[in-house]
Amino acid sequence: MTEARQNPAAPSRGAQNPGGTELIHAGGQALAVRSAALVRRGLRDLARDSNWLVKKIFSGWSPQLAVSSGGDVCAISPLDRQGARRMVLYDAEWGAQQMALTVPSEISSAPEKSRAAFAWHPAAHRLIAAWDAWRPELHAFDLQGKMFLGGFGTFAKFPESLAWSESGKYLAATLPAANGASLRLWDWSREGARLPAAPLAEIGTPAKIESEANGEGFGEEGCFRGYGRAAFSPDERMIASVVQIEGEWADDLLLLAELPDLRKQALFPAQGHITSLTWTPDSREIIYCAAGQAYRLAAALRRPGTLPFGAELVACHPHLPLCVCFSSWLKNSAKGSLFLVDLRRCTPSDECPAEGVADLRWSADGAKAYAVAQNGLAYIYESPLL
Repeated sequence: MTEARQNPAAPSRGAQNPGGTELIHAGGQALAVRSAALVRRGLRDLARDSNWLVKKIFSGWSPQLAVSSGGDVCAISPLDRQGARRMVLYDAEWGAQQMALTVPSEISSAPEKSRAAFAWHPAAHRLIAAWDAWRPELHAFDLQGKMFLGGFGTFAKFPESLAWSESGKYLAATLPAANGASLRLWDWSREGARLPAAPLAEIGTPAKIESEANGEGFGEEGCFRGYGRAAFSPDERMIASVVQIEGEWADDLLLLAELPDLRKQALFPAQGHITSLTWTPDSREIIYCAAGQAYRLAAALRRPGTLPFGAELVACHPHLPLCVCFSSWLKNSAKGSLFLVDLRRCTPSDECPAEGVADLRWSADGAKAYAVAQNGLAYIYESPLL
């Protein structure tokens, strides 16, 4: 391979002067590797008419699971031959089981409807998990070293959700209102610390919610039920979390709190129960889903707006104004759909029929999107070659 460079002085062959016109030799190994990858991708794309790949990664049913930026899936496995369940890692790309995660004093027969919560580190080398079969605390795993690091953050009521910040500096856990609702924040940035100590900050009942929300009428229609899903802004300056309100027809609230002390807060009303939320890559907007509809909240304008499409789950691209969504129903069909949305035009594209999707995630470089369903199907989106 050769390339031309301009050089009025016409230096000798092979010179590195950026102004040269001489033909110089360029290394061919990297180009060959990239060319081979492009050829493989091109041959595979010729054999399909969709940008979505569908693979079966486990049999049975697992209602609670989470997918990492590298395509690893953590899920509670269906019953094995001995009648036991395990917390298991799967590879969505290869459709294979990797390993089971165990902790000391684990219960061998977890209940059928056991609860679990997971948070993948952005680099996918660490996992924080909680499960009914384990002690009531958060459990940390080093997946590169295949080690159980230990437990921390004990709780009286099972967490609603767990979330890492963009760089892995912060970890958040949201807890329900029974025995004291809270949004807890830990700092993982201290060098040499394997596990964080006490939470860095914590929020109880939001200041602007009436005090009677935790009074004798707790659990009744319209009362504060605790915190739900949470998401950090990519610049790690804010965290957004769902303030859950009791009642089938009640409207949740969206809480924004500034990091790291969580003292400065703002509340925004939603329409229905919020099922998913994500930040745009510039940290200026939140895209969230409530009652099957998608909304956009500009953090600076503090004003939510309705988007022209419905969805229950959403995840924004790490670099582009693009998001991947899941809606559990389509017009004139009982099935759901995965699709992409350009947030500049709000136009859906690349639809793929899907049912029971439980989690969405983009790869760190934004080249792929992963969606995993409760029936063990993994949907992998690969952007078309440009």
